[in-house]
Amino acid sequence: MTGNINLVGYGLSAIGGAIGVGLVFAAYINGVARQPEAQRVLQPIAFLGLALTEALAILGLVFAFVL
Repeated sequence: MTGNINLVGYGLSAIGGAIGVGLVFAAYINGVARQPEAQRVLQPIAFLGLALTEALAILGLVFAFVL
């Protein structure tokens, strides 16, 4: 029974990661639309936000299998 509950927890963390990625890229697109010349500055920040958000989702997957 505990394994099923862990996988439900991972499912919730995956949804959170998907929402986080959506928010990061929505902010990036909004920033570039307002100031196109800032695209070079904003793009690495958006990719860093993507990487950190996905890392948290992968960490949730690891914890689902460990616990």
